Amino acid sequence: MNYKIAVIEGDGIGPEVCAAAVEVLKAVGEKFKRGFTFARALMGGAAIDACGLPLPEETVDVCKRSGAVLLGAVGGPKWEGLPGESRPEAGLLGIRKALGLYANIRPARLVNALKKTCPLRADIRDKGIDMIVVRELTGGIYFGKRNTVQRNPAGKTYAYDTEKYGVNEIRRIAEKAFEIAAKRKKKIVSVDKANVLDSSRLWRRTVHEMSAEYPDIEVADMLVDNAAMQLVKNPAQFDVILTSNMFGDILSDEAAMITGSIGILASASLGSGGRGLYEPIHGSAPDIAGQDKANPVAAILSAAMMLEISFGLGAEAAAAERAVNAVLERNIRTADIKEDGSRIVGCKEMGALIAEEIRR
Repeated sequence: MNYKIAVIEGDGIGPEVCAAAVEVLKAVGEKFKRGFTFARALMGGAAIDACGLPLPEETVDVCKRSGAVLLGAVGGPKWEGLPGESRPEAGLLGIRKALGLYANIRPARLVNALKKTCPLRADIRDKGIDMIVVRELTGGIYFGKRNTVQRNPAGKTYAYDTEKYGVNEIRRIAEKAFEIAAKRKKKIVSVDKANVLDSSRLWRRTVHEMSAEYPDIEVADMLVDNAAMQLVKNPAQFDVILTSNMFGDILSDEAAMITGSIGILASASLGSGGRGLYEPIHGSAPDIAGQDKANPVAAILSAAMMLEISFGLGAEAAAAERAVNAVLERNIRTADIKEDGSRIVGCKEMGALIAEEIRR
């Protein structure tokens, strides 16, 4: 069977980390006799430069004809002066909508090889960090009504963004969280701001109503400000975190940093079918773009998630993860996760070493 993958390299370090992930996928194909076909497509700043749009229709078509999408990163200071609907990030929001991807799954696990890079105290770190953030992806304030109203005299200008959720939106993302929790420790922390926001009160009520359908799963509520604190105070208490679009965006980056580096964590954006969009959670890092300094591990682990979730290739995904861990255990690092005595390599060599480990 041949597996078709749409590759959107995007901006900044996106092309570099995608190239490493593709090399690893090719190594997986050789090892396990799987066929992978890669279809390139433009999105973000690169698409704006090429055709004036952050998300060309051709890119949407390529993604819809593929079994999964691998994304690098989008955005950068070059395009910051553009209006919101024309910025590179609009392409990311648009492709999620076009593919019906409403659930963002972000694992955050501290691996043994990177324990020393964790910024938390040893007594906190040693309790372990292994959680999954389940973030709603196509609703909330990022998709609500917004506007900037220009008025004279000066000082009367204002802007607004609207946080809005419907019961069905909440139910479908909560269902993903319950499904994931059922395969783990059967424990969900639902994060909201129900002491202030009506949308959060609806969120909380809907999640509790659904919990009756999953009696074996423990559900607890936590306000988002407390959750931000608890992530650094006692991250071991978390298993599955369920939350809204904006809160999930912020908390998942915090969860990434306490595992050592934002450069090592993967994510999957999923809908109701098998197709998903897989991307590292780091940004485009334009300050190091083109310098072979990027960490490709997050992109490679995103490709591993793709193998398991979209293509059902569990053994192949596990091989990619083992290869990453094996290289890190040899104290081979990119600059962002270096330790005393580390052998520092660039993005391209790190990808090549992980691919070589798979072939061995």
